[in-house]
Amino acid sequence: MAELKYISGFGNECASEDPRCPGSLPEGQNNPQVCPYNLYAEQLSGSAFTCSRSTNKRSWLYRILPSVSHKPFESIDQGHVTHNWDEVGPDPNQLRWKPFEIPKASQKKVDFVSGLHTLCGAGDIKSNNGLAVHIFLCNSSMENRCFYNSDGDFLIVPQKGKLLIYTEFGKMLLQPNEICVIQRGMRFSVDVFEETRGYILEVYGVHFELPDLGPIGANGLANPRDFLIPVAWYEDRQVPGGYTVINKYQGKLFASKQDVSPFNVVAWHGNYTPYKYNLENFMVINAVAFDHADPSIFTVLTAKSTRPGVAIADFVIFPPRWGVADKTFRPPYYHRNCMSEFMGLIKGNYEAKQDGFLPGGGSLHSIMTPHGPDADCFEKASKAKLAPERIADGTMAFMFESSLSLAVTKWGLKTCRCLDENYYKCWEPLKSHFTPNSRNPTEPK
Repeated sequence: MAELKYISGFGNECASEDPRCPGSLPEGQNNPQVCPYNLYAEQLSGSAFTCSRSTNKRSWLYRILPSVSHKPFESIDQGHVTHNWDEVGPDPNQLRWKPFEIPKASQKKVDFVSGLHTLCGAGDIKSNNGLAVHIFLCNSSMENRCFYNSDGDFLIVPQKGKLLIYTEFGKMLLQPNEICVIQRGMRFSVDVFEETRGYILEVYGVHFELPDLGPIGANGLANPRDFLIPVAWYEDRQVPGGYTVINKYQGKLFASKQDVSPFNVVAWHGNYTPYKYNLENFMVINAVAFDHADPSIFTVLTAKSTRPGVAIADFVIFPPRWGVADKTFRPPYYHRNCMSEFMGLIKGNYEAKQDGFLPGGGSLHSIMTPHGPDADCFEKASKAKLAPERIADGTMAFMFESSLSLAVTKWGLKTCRCLDENYYKCWEPLKSHFTPNSRNPTEPK
């Protein structure tokens, strides 16, 4: 496959034409009486028309046939996709999952949509407020099928296997240690090349933004120029027997048929696009004197709530970096949080738990549920010589953090059979080191 091309920048106003049809973008207007090459003009709105310019999102697509040309939608098998947060009772315990099992292609072919499994979530789709965490487990490409989400944005984190994603805006190749965002309403299809696994953060009613930098200044964390947007590419392809368009609407799956490929956009312009980002490009900020800084300094993207400083969801990573803090317990501190914390591991070993937390698995520490380093990590870090050291080389852990109280689905608690029933035992060996007669045990009495 030829190397794909991209446009650089986050949230930019972009324009792209497939080079096979030069001049396919109208000049000076969006909706001419007759478009170049006799294309149809179609607007895709990601915000209300009357939003401020800083938050207004829309793109104009110039396509061979408009997306309205399809048969009626009909309900289909929901698989393991759900928005029912009450199907099992709440569980405040620390939860950890072993790597989610990928179905074998020799036993059953499962594509990206069929392999979606909702793990947890909160909020209400109909009122555009909330989120869901999904796991995708697949072994085959989507053939004459595409998917779009009427409920929210998908932030996709591949863990095993690369994804070739066809969108109405062009193609993106996504490798583990990269992420992409497919925004609400955008049609896409996924090709895979092996048994494939990953994580999805879905947010309802809002879009992901870069976090404000405050006193950090103009540069740092995820820099806008490192986000990549696909360039226009189209196929003018008839599909005998029908092309299936799958829509997630109000948490349910529906399908319709049409006679042509939906990837028939010859040109487009606007600021409402899919995009991808390589996590290796993240500019890490860290404590260089003392103490362990809060993990918010590792935020890549945020989906804000209506409360200032409070997110419906943050996407946070724990990348390779230097640890140099003096007189400090360097691993993550023990914590009880007013936020929910779902963690996943793309590769390597997470610093606070070297055993048990494995690539392709996950953990959930719910609101105000205590968590922190296991006993082995505490003992080693408390006695370690505090020289400058590399942390997390060869590792990439991440966190979906939310102000909402996440409910775990029946699939997550029971059906997947990946829940680690012994997770709590990693803290049982913790023992008291209290020395009531010596304020500083390292000093002679």
